[in-house]
Amino acid sequence: MSTQVVVLGSGYAGTGAIQRLESELGGEAEITWVSEHDYHLVLHEVHRCISTPSVESKVAIPIDEVKSSSTEFVESRVTGVDVDERTVELDDGGSIDYDYLLVAVGSATAFYGIDGLEEHSLELKGLDDAREIHERVADAAEGATSSEPAVAVVGGAGLSGIQTAGEIAEYRDEHDAPVEIVLVEGLDQVLPNNDPELQGALRRRLEDRGIEIKCGEFVSKVDEETIYVGGGEEEAPEELAYDVFVWTGGITGQEEIADCDLDKDERSNRIHAESDFQTSDDRVFALGDTALVEQGPDAIAPPTAQAAWQAADVAGENVARAIRGQPLKTWTHDDKGTVVSVGEDAVAHGVDGIPINVFGGRPARMLKKAIAARWIADVASFSRAIDAWGDM
Repeated sequence: MSTQVVVLGSGYAGTGAIQRLESELGGEAEITWVSEHDYHLVLHEVHRCISTPSVESKVAIPIDEVKSSSTEFVESRVTGVDVDERTVELDDGGSIDYDYLLVAVGSATAFYGIDGLEEHSLELKGLDDAREIHERVADAAEGATSSEPAVAVVGGAGLSGIQTAGEIAEYRDEHDAPVEIVLVEGLDQVLPNNDPELQGALRRRLEDRGIEIKCGEFVSKVDEETIYVGGGEEEAPEELAYDVFVWTGGITGQEEIADCDLDKDERSNRIHAESDFQTSDDRVFALGDTALVEQGPDAIAPPTAQAAWQAADVAGENVARAIRGQPLKTWTHDDKGTVVSVGEDAVAHGVDGIPINVFGGRPARMLKKAIAARWIADVASFSRAIDAWGDM
């Protein structure tokens, strides 16, 4: 019987790994690809759908345009993995046997046990989320006036939070909608733990778009109408009334791997993986946001699209190497820079081959478009990338 390779997830990590596996194995093993969606989502551009829902057709690439005909695709949600029996359990009650498993199911939003946060906030992890944010902002604006505007609050000023706030501002400006936007970050700066020059450039662009920034106080509680920020034993929390609340404040492991018998981080429930992507079970590999991939002592790969994109190529090759009994390759993340959208504007930082540390304007916007177009061309086709260019 042919070796059975199963890949879970159709994000950057899963999609890139599938294509490398197909190239490496060439019929040497049977590949099954499992995802709850029949498309690959260009997640780092999904925020565009908040202001312009029609962009969905550009950022959701059908699976059949990505995989070869020899790879079997199963559209289903994974509910569990049994590493002893080497089976993947599916939500329809079925299961899939594997000889080698590559787990790339991404991450879930972390709510940190904050009272009311999960119940009363939206998130941005997929197309359905972007649609809901768009609809909620539009509905809130419909019932608002310039003297009593709707309030949209975004919690977390990392990449996702900044881009979400920027896109809500884009919607507000395009529709002349009476919406105030507040970006809340528990740490002291937007895009925490990054270059101060980049933080300053992003703050200026956010403020230029009329986005209020509140840094240095964590969300402590949320109810149907109010977000409570900061506070302590001797200080009452600040109260923010809101109409729409989007939470982007952190990630944790997916529920489907919670009971999987692999070494995981107790706090985040993400799978520990070596720099070759092998886990505590030598038949299981993990990468992307699903995993904490070692990058030397006390360091892990960042949970970014760029890192998943790079890692997928080596992970796919390593599964093929494991099948053949060959030594596995190690992977080190190569940071090629950061580009962050703020609506139609963008800021770039530390980009390979460009001597300017931080820059914005048209060059940054074109670079952001080029990154998205390159990925779409790599996983699908050049013609699809050209078609998507105008909406990126």
